[in-house]
Amino acid sequence: MSDPEIVALRELIASRPRATEIAQRRRDIDARGKSFGLPADVSVQPVSANGVPAEWTRTPGADPGSAVLYLHGGGYVIGSLDSHRHLVAEIGRACNAPALALDYGLAPEKPFPAPVHDAVAGYRFLLSTGVRPGRICIAGDSAGGGLVVAAMLAIHDVRLPQPGCGWCISPWVDMESNGGSMQDNAARDPTVQKAGILDMAGLYLAGADPRSPLASPIHGDLRGLPPLLIQVGSVETLLDDALSLARVAGLADVHAELQVWPEMIHVWHQYHSQLAAGRRAIAAGGAFVRSHTKES
Repeated sequence: MSDPEIVALRELIASRPRATEIAQRRRDIDARGKSFGLPADVSVQPVSANGVPAEWTRTPGADPGSAVLYLHGGGYVIGSLDSHRHLVAEIGRACNAPALALDYGLAPEKPFPAPVHDAVAGYRFLLSTGVRPGRICIAGDSAGGGLVVAAMLAIHDVRLPQPGCGWCISPWVDMESNGGSMQDNAARDPTVQKAGILDMAGLYLAGADPRSPLASPIHGDLRGLPPLLIQVGSVETLLDDALSLARVAGLADVHAELQVWPEMIHVWHQYHSQLAAGRRAIAAGGAFVRSHTKES
């Protein structure tokens, strides 16, 4: 039996007008994110994370000895602190940790590899606050989900200790969009289509190699990375990105937990206020993070 909440949500998303101009798309995604609002018990604190604009969100009882570094989605072209604040707050709550969301640079103004450098800067900032690496989770959705793994590869390259775990929500990890689900799920996915995502890839790469591991982590050597949770919806065009990431991680002997959620759309977590499956997915992610970042 179909989930009536996701059926209604897919119809709503499919009916939205789609702007083509980048500035309007940025305004639209921010407005949608801000429309969710925040629970009264969430505190928000702007901060500079080694020069990268960022903000802390905290909920009561959050363990100050742990942290979530959150990297928002939006194809490396749109998205911001405003668009994802409501999601970051609930992810931090589920992880029982303060969450630091990064407003990393976006293309075309700041193309690859600027977001990767910003993610590493944010991670260095967290370490400088005294949080031990094993108590940190790097989490993100869509482009941010791919950036989770790219950041871990870059962290390895600069010889920093790895975080305790990573949480990849509907990750985009193939700049060439070669997965068969791009076609197989095209009629079912109301959010991501191949032509649009390739346009974003072009803006982000700005001529760089689409198979660079820091852009497309499925082409990287993931050996030595910490445990990963990969969550994806079954109707996503990016389904094969998640499957490929799990495969590459497994071949590299990385602990990888893959969850394919029936009927779910791209980053369904962001609709947690109206979608029970979104709340369940956040809870599952929080349980994974707590189990891999607990005090040893």
